[in-house]
Amino acid sequence: MTKVGIIRCEINEFFCPLTSGLRCAEQGTEGFQYYENAQVVGIFTCHCPGNNVGELAKILKSKGAEAIHISTCMFASKNGSGWTLVGGGFCEKCDALMETMHQATGLPCIKGTAHLPNGFTPSIPYT
Repeated sequence: MTKVGIIRCEINEFFCPLTSGLRCAEQGTEGFQYYENAQVVGIFTCHCPGNNVGELAKILKSKGAEAIHISTCMFASKNGSGWTLVGGGFCEKCDALMETMHQATGLPCIKGTAHLPNGFTPSIPYT
């Protein structure tokens, strides 16, 4: 079992209860497709400009997280036909925040939870 943490964006926290993301983690689909069995150990909301994201990641690690996932809304946007990478997501600093989390914890940081854009494959750029 792989224990994962999730970081999401404050802009979407009042609209998205992460229901699909939690279901995908449980089922090993979408952003969690590479895990045989994932267990979410914690979820945090990143608040702009993300200055505390390293500390949030450290707390997730202390709770047992072996990887940290960034919610899809942070790097992709929703349009009439689903989610797309065109136009980006809510966070212009997503890649920099992922690097900060990795540097703070040494954990892999992965883009994606649920609703992955068509053709997008999660990868681990910071390991």
